[in-house]
Amino acid sequence: MSRIVLATIGSLGDIHPMIAIGLALKGRGHEVVFATSAHYHGRLQKLGFIVTGLRPDSISPTDDDLLARVMDMQEGSGFLIRDYIFPSINEMYEDLNALCAGADAVIVTELVYAGRLVAEVNNIPWAFLALAPSSFFSVYDMPVLPGKEAFAVLHKLGPNFNKFLIQIGQWVGSSWPKPYYKLRQSLGLPPQGNPIFNEKFSPHLVLAAFSSVLGKAQKDWPSSAVITGFAYHDSTPDLFDQGKAINAERLRAFLAEDDAPIIFTLGSAAIFVAGDFYEQSIEAVKILGRRAIFLTGQNKLGENLPPGMIAFDYLPFHEAFPHAAAIVHQGGVGTSAQALRAGKPTLCVPFSHDQPDNARRLQELGTSLTLARKHYKAKRVAAKLDSVLRNQNMALKATEVAQILQGEDGAQRSADAIESIIRKF
Repeated sequence: MSRIVLATIGSLGDIHPMIAIGLALKGRGHEVVFATSAHYHGRLQKLGFIVTGLRPDSISPTDDDLLARVMDMQEGSGFLIRDYIFPSINEMYEDLNALCAGADAVIVTELVYAGRLVAEVNNIPWAFLALAPSSFFSVYDMPVLPGKEAFAVLHKLGPNFNKFLIQIGQWVGSSWPKPYYKLRQSLGLPPQGNPIFNEKFSPHLVLAAFSSVLGKAQKDWPSSAVITGFAYHDSTPDLFDQGKAINAERLRAFLAEDDAPIIFTLGSAAIFVAGDFYEQSIEAVKILGRRAIFLTGQNKLGENLPPGMIAFDYLPFHEAFPHAAAIVHQGGVGTSAQALRAGKPTLCVPFSHDQPDNARRLQELGTSLTLARKHYKAKRVAAKLDSVLRNQNMALKATEVAQILQGEDGAQRSADAIESIIRKF
């Protein structure tokens, strides 16, 4: 039995794949320790994991101003990395290093930059978990960057031009990791390049935890990368656990009444900066004359929704999505994965981070259309949704992709790969 540390920072979209992999490892007899935000400790303990905190952990679901900065389309990613993560790199290292004494491996997601330092100091193998293709910044498959979607057309100029764009990004962010470099030097470790880009990847293992239908391996990926397929986990957060049974019964009753509804959700991060998303969605549904389910989190829509519409604070996607006629969502990779697995066509409304790139990939796959957040107004939403609902080719493609995903098991394949690096180290 090995002791394996899993460390992640982010929303449910970040932690759910880690839970799936952790359960796969735990099922094989390994001791699995989670280092993550206190928001998730209750659910992780219920699943039988050893759990501890991981700093920084100061983003609260009630801090509207901070959440708005994190989810800003233009500056959100930069703020998160430059102003939130790197200033706390010493604290992150302390938390993770204390856990890794005697560990056999450590697995980290994006933003857990201290993971590499801890692994090198403790001389243990480590793996980087990439949740979306955009993590790789491949010059052969350039991601659509949030707030810079208009520049995506330039990617067609080829690898050399894309390499130039990446170099610009590296120059812009060159000063951000200064606290990381300083810590690395104090630990007596040799110098390295920018941990935001290629140096974030482990030479032992990079888990590309998504399906090849969303992104294929490229020539400039690290040689240690393995596409595993999506690692699915989907359970009700502690905040909404008390109403879980009532919600399940309300869902059954609603679905039994009439035609398949359109489901509207903003996943687990954009939900905190919803703006007028739900109000515009309600008006769009009225125009279409369709039924709808709204998954609102802590947003309140009131008690008197029009007939044929119902709101839930939370439903596990795997319980709701298979019953949809179509799904409107923010393009987060976890939500996208669940929609693909359900075999349903979608309309993506990207908010920030990897979402514009995921939306582009889904549209190119043929299962989705995209509508920019700034254009999310009822008439446009209704027109786009009408196109989605009438497109038989899109529905067929969604069904075809779902069948492909049935043959993939990202959690078990990830566990295989993790066990392999422990044996080889």
